Amino acid sequence: MSHHTLRRGLIAGAAGTAVLNAVTYADMALRGRPASDAPEATVDALADRLGRSIPGDRHQRANRRTALGALSGTATGLAVGVLASVARRAGYRPGRLLGTVGTAAAAMAASDVPLGLLGVSDPRGWSATDWVADAVPHLAFAVTADAVIRRDARPEVSDLRRPATGSLVWRSAALGAAAGARSSLGVTAASFGTSRVASLVGLAGVGGELVADKLPATPSRLSAQGLPARLASGAVGAGVLARREGVRPAAPVVAGLAGAAAGSWGGAAWRAFAARRVPDWQAALVEDAVALLLAALAALPTRRATATR
Repeated sequence: MSHHTLRRGLIAGAAGTAVLNAVTYADMALRGRPASDAPEATVDALADRLGRSIPGDRHQRANRRTALGALSGTATGLAVGVLASVARRAGYRPGRLLGTVGTAAAAMAASDVPLGLLGVSDPRGWSATDWVADAVPHLAFAVTADAVIRRDARPEVSDLRRPATGSLVWRSAALGAAAGARSSLGVTAASFGTSRVASLVGLAGVGGELVADKLPATPSRLSAQGLPARLASGAVGAGVLARREGVRPAAPVVAGLAGAAAGSWGGAAWRAFAARRVPDWQAALVEDAVALLLAALAALPTRRATATR
């Protein structure tokens, strides 16, 4: 990553964070609502996970919790700004609307996913008002950050590879959704057929996960152990698809990551819904079938294209 890309991302993240805070405070003033305690609760939960305690007496600890919560929000905004700048450098240059929505989704995920992983809050139980209150400031962040990045007049380093087609982006999202259901499917499906040994190892991993998924002791896919593997598999698998088709990887990787997030939460919601109606193993088999179908639809066109060259 060049210094210019980093500097542009930090400026975009700082500007977006300032606007996000302004919109949040305006909402508090208009509705008379209190400030969210989620940042402080996240600090407490993270300290518990690390086996640490916030030093000082009662008042000092409260002040430090507030400061650390605000700093974590600033750090998240800067990180998302840098991520958006790096994505543009890598060739991800969508239209203004799609770029803004993508940046807003990344900012919301960076803020909300840790809440679920640390047990601070469960976004699945939020009301429509809660989601609007969360989405509007992040959308304001995205509009500002995207505008800063687009106003950069310095040309990007050219990438001789052609842009990814819409078909590949959708297939990358489908592959990510399959990885969100079964983490081994993302990389296995994308690389299947490139090497006999790798294909056999991948199939063994998929078979093992299909069995392990039905065991009561298997951790939740949304746990700190399960979710990162699914997100990584969706992103890496999409990158493999892009490499095999000789196109820029940025858009497929973003689509694979988004698909993996959707598949993870969607699969968990399906299992919770179906558990009240049928045995869990039956719901799991339905999910197996959907995930395998998505993986096949995502990867088969690539293999056909490869075979004709």
